Amino acid sequence: MKILLLFLAIFTTLITGSAQAEPILINGAGATFPYPLYTKWFSEYQKIDPNIQLNYQSIGSGGGIRQFSEKTIDFGATDVPMTDEQITKAGAPVLHIPTVMGAVVLTYNLPGIAASLKLGPEVIANIFLGTIKNWNDPAIKKLNPDIPLPELAIAVVRRSDGSGTTGIFTDYLSKISPEWKAKVGQGASVNWPVGLGGKGNEGVTGLVKQTPGAIGYVELIYAENTKLSYAAIQNKAGQFVTPSMKTVSSAAAGSLKTMPDDFRISITNAEGKSSYPISGFTYLLVYKNMLGDKGVKFVKFLNWALADGQKFAEPLSYAPLPKELVSKVQNKVKTIVTR
Repeated sequence: MKILLLFLAIFTTLITGSAQAEPILINGAGATFPYPLYTKWFSEYQKIDPNIQLNYQSIGSGGGIRQFSEKTIDFGATDVPMTDEQITKAGAPVLHIPTVMGAVVLTYNLPGIAASLKLGPEVIANIFLGTIKNWNDPAIKKLNPDIPLPELAIAVVRRSDGSGTTGIFTDYLSKISPEWKAKVGQGASVNWPVGLGGKGNEGVTGLVKQTPGAIGYVELIYAENTKLSYAAIQNKAGQFVTPSMKTVSSAAAGSLKTMPDDFRISITNAEGKSSYPISGFTYLLVYKNMLGDKGVKFVKFLNWALADGQKFAEPLSYAPLPKELVSKVQNKVKTIVTR
């Protein structure tokens, strides 16, 4: 009798176990800019719905757009909106879903300098054009008269991969420097006049950290996590502004009145005394027709991310979406066709 009961227990366990459905796997790839937040989101959401597994590869916005367009992933991620040409090549209607906002900071490695530097638009452009070559250049000293700047060569560090962070930064440079706009321009990948390339925000941060005299551009949390210094940037109103959730939100405030229906917008060099000038939205890319169980599950995740998920943004140094924008994005999510 005991053997029979044991057999029945084992048989019941096997039947019950086999009946449990495997989680629905949804694959995405793209921007490194929001990677820390997306990692947190996917982990938290799986506690809510264990029947979904969100897999995200942090490969840069350029790689995310490419794989999304080739349909080798279910969703993409980018900090720079797809162009009309890229959307046409994708061969299907594409939605840009803004998720949060963030700051691109200029982080640097100056041994012995604890104070935060002030950098103006002309100085920044000339550093990345390669015409300002040393940290004790008169133009930098003029902005930082009380800081003992060393006679040390500037080592520019930039992205080597297609990058939304690069897109935001070069968009800013193209707005504040006619020379940059004419010689280099804006984009996720550009022909840099100078500099050593690092892959991802992680790669740039690592190179800056190990190179005395280095300066590079990364998303705010990467500088904070590695305890690297970053500069206060002079904005369009002439104020030196430190990147923060408040100053990024200020940069976005003016764009809400002119926000296009597809949410593809630039908020660099924005108006406002407290606006941080190198700010940007980051987006998830979704096909308007996302049929089947994956679509149903992913739409539920998007609605969670736009509501409860926003509370995870600020602790990770991202600015939550403005409330008036959230409702518009939620209405856009409702247009995704899943059945």
